[in-house]
Amino acid sequence: MATRITVYEVGPRDGLQNEARVVPIDGKLALVAALVEAGISRIEATSFVSPRWIPALADSADLVARLPPRAGVQYVALVPNGKGLERLLEARGRATPPAAVDAAVFLSASETHNRKNVNKTIDETFHAFDEVIGPALLAGLRVRGYVSTAWGCPYEGRVDPRRVAEIAERLLALGCWQVSLGDTIGVGTPNQTREIVGLLTRRSRPGSIALHMHDTRGTALANVLAGLDAGITTFDASVGGLGGCPYAPGASGNLATEDLVYMLHGMGHETGIDLARLVAAAELAQRLVGRPLPGKTLQAELATRARAAGRVAEEQT
Repeated sequence: MATRITVYEVGPRDGLQNEARVVPIDGKLALVAALVEAGISRIEATSFVSPRWIPALADSADLVARLPPRAGVQYVALVPNGKGLERLLEARGRATPPAAVDAAVFLSASETHNRKNVNKTIDETFHAFDEVIGPALLAGLRVRGYVSTAWGCPYEGRVDPRRVAEIAERLLALGCWQVSLGDTIGVGTPNQTREIVGLLTRRSRPGSIALHMHDTRGTALANVLAGLDAGITTFDASVGGLGGCPYAPGASGNLATEDLVYMLHGMGHETGIDLARLVAAAELAQRLVGRPLPGKTLQAELATRARAAGRVAEEQT
């Protein structure tokens, strides 16, 4: 049955963090504005991790202070610890008028990737969340949780779905309004997706679980379909297919937002997104990073335009 689907845009953070070219803040703000104009209402804008870890997002405080406020649009920034939360709250306080910016916490389902990513064990990471989740909620922010390597780890291989479910449930119990499960290295298949989602949807409230699929092996949309069948109504995606994880070798191929929206609209689902404007945002992202992006809908549109321009040129000669 057709239903309303929330598309959660992660390109400005998850996409740009792994690019060879550092996009200046005005370019990032232009991309965010283009996504808002396309109708995207949930945008992961940046991260308050140490600039030593992710130099491409060193401007996070200035970016948050300049995010364009828009009714119905919710931005999110990743915060790894209490210091990150302090920086986020300070940046929100500088904005005039302020945009709606919430917090997100993150950890991995595999111990090795978690150590590579945040230099902590999973239990140590949960202890660190004590200085983030509760204080963020008291400050009036909602908190989203991310579980990386939920389908597989580049160091440990396949991850036990029961471990993924346990971690997600701990995040929900701490006060996260939603937990996004990430196929960080794009190894997931629909059967795995049904198993992982099935463990959680039977025990969690509707809307509290989202999926973040990578298309590294061409299975992202197939996994989205499995998630739809299991009742998932929020999916993360990255404009143009931007992104990857600097701590997961081979983690290329975020699901392109325009590919996701094209499929959802073709199935009769509602997203509130203007696909033509979304493709224009993907074109802008491609110019900003200075390389062709893998989004199939974007490249198909560009090829169609090129053929049309070629026909016009032939007719004029």
